[in-house]
Parts: sequence; C-alpha cells; structure tokens
Amino acid sequence: MSEPILIVGGGPAGLSAAHAAASAGRKVILVEKEDRLGGAPILSGYARLVPSHEWAADAIGAMVKRVVENPNVEVRLNTQVQAFSGEPGAFTATLKDGGNISAASTILTTGFTHFDSVNKPEWGFGTYPDVVTTTQVEQMISSGRGVRCPSDGRKPDRVAILLCVGSRDRQIGREWCSKICCTVSSNLAMEIREELPNSNVYIYYMDIRTFGLYEGEFYWGSQEEYKVKYIKARIAEVTSDGKRLLVKGEDTLVKRPISIPFDMVVHAVGMDPNVDNMTLSSVFGVDLNKYGYIGRANTYTTLCQTSRPGVFVAGAASGPETIDDSIAQGSAAAIAALNFAAGAVSAAAE
Repeated sequence: MSEPILIVGGGPAGLSAAHAAASAGRKVILVEKEDRLGGAPILSGYARLVPSHEWAADAIGAMVKRVVENPNVEVRLNTQVQAFSGEPGAFTATLKDGGNISAASTILTTGFTHFDSVNKPEWGFGTYPDVVTTTQVEQMISSGRGVRCPSDGRKPDRVAILLCVGSRDRQIGREWCSKICCTVSSNLAMEIREELPNSNVYIYYMDIRTFGLYEGEFYWGSQEEYKVKYIKARIAEVTSDGKRLLVKGEDTLVKRPISIPFDMVVHAVGMDPNVDNMTLSSVFGVDLNKYGYIGRANTYTTLCQTSRPGVFVAGAASGPETIDDSIAQGSAAAIAALNFAAGAVSAAAE
C-alpha cells in the first residue's frame, strides 16, 4: 500500500492540496500547529475576501468542511514536525509529541506572518490606540461590532489607510511588494464607507498595485462609487495634537508638506515570511530564498518543488500570495506530489 501524502499547514493552500490529493484516492495526513484549520483568514478573523466578497468564515469554512469530512484525510491539530528523514517514497516525520508519520511525499503550506507594525514606530502603532492594522479592522467588521476607535469606541469620522507598511521598505529589510495589500485596502475602504456612509476615508500610497482584473472594481470602484480619496504621498510620521491623530509627510504630486488630522489611522500591513521558516528549513532540509521564504526549484520544469526532492511548497510559504492563487498552487502541488510519489514507488519496484 502506498504511503500517504503529508501536508504541513492547514490554511487555504493546505486545504486545497489535501482536497485534491484525497479526491484522487490518496490517503492524506494534514498537520496543523494551531487548534483549528483555516490559516490566516480564520485565525486572524478576516472579513470579506478579495475578489469574491464572500465572508472568510463561509468561504474558508466550506474548504475546511470538505477536508474534515473526506474519509481519505486524517487531520492532526496542535501538531508540529520535529524531525524529517528518509527518501522520496519513504519519508518519516517525527512529531513533537514523539509520534511518527510515514509519507511518500510532503507539501509545505505553512503560510506567512503579518508584518508587525511595532517595527515601524514612527507611524504611531503601539503609541496611539487609534492607530490600528488592516487585520484589526477586518476583525472589527467580521465580529459584527463595526469599525470603532479603540480609544473610546466612537465611530471614526476621518480614516486614513497607509499603504506599504512592511512592504517595499529597504530601511527595515522588506524590499518586496506584498502583492495584495493595495486591493485589500481598497476593499476595506469600501467596507468602512458602506458601514459609515458619513465618514471620509483616505488612502495614502506610493503607487497603487491593484493588479490584473482588480483595477476596475477595487481602485476605480472605490473612488467612483464609494468616494474614497487617494493621496500620493510619503508619510514621515503619525503623531497627535491631543485630540486627533496627525498624518505628516509630503504630498508628492504637488510637492508640499502635509499634516492632516484623522480619528483613525490604519496600517496596511504586508506579508512577512513565516516566523518559523528557519526552523522549517532545518527540519525539512529545504532552502530558503534571499527574503526568508521557502525557496522553489526551477518553476518551469519542477512544479512546486523545493530544493529537496519529494518536498513541495505552495501558497504564501514561498512568497506573498493571494488566497485564490494559494488555492490553485495547493492543487498543483498535490498533483506534483502524487506524480512524484508514484514515480518513487515505480523506481523502488524495479
């Protein structure tokens, strides 16, 4: 009997990989270090997803349900791999609880970590309670409480969303674009305006990167239908005048300094490599790329392959990624892992 496929990480990519492999009739063991499946959209309490506008709890919840109910999938929560040995077709994963899992091949779908805004202290996070992150605003919306200023619970009249917090910033070692923040911020701005139609929402940006098909619905739609205002600027700092927050910097279109009052300032936080990637690299014997994400082998000839034969990667574990593309990569990685496992069995039989 063929060994199962081991999938590490239960977010969108991992759920997609598990479903694809199990649907092909292969046994799958899905391990997740947290106490529930769903990854960032569930664990971080996302609201409506881009681009579908479905609630994260419903969309990702449906993915969780079909995996949990599949008889070919064994889910192990609160589980981490401590050691990983063997060869393709005959790997052994040693768990932190002392147990072992035999696997024909492995898919790493370990996701990312949200940038911690305390690493950008000049923009006020951690100093002023009404400076929050996009994730926190998502949680306000998904909880049903609505968008409120944390300091006193009031509805904000003026909201600023600052883009590229933890992205495209060499000074703090984050050179990469996090790919989805512009679109998520445009979507969030529309949600704020939908809930609070009398509010004024401003997005401060270096460049807008609502790539692909997102431009019309999110960038132009947020301006034309929801009256969200976009200001091309370089932000120097976020302070307070004792009553309101002050966003200070330079309007780079008209080349003049700005100091504008707001009730709430939102950091559009980027996607960092998973904080566990150094450990994952050591345990699974895979290389990281120069940014600290799990590295891929040649994309054109080795689909989803890492530097170690038989170990694959999908989703934001290998770099900033959308949920939709993470799901697609999860299915692709499952196909690659199944084909690789079948080849390993054939080679062993010869």
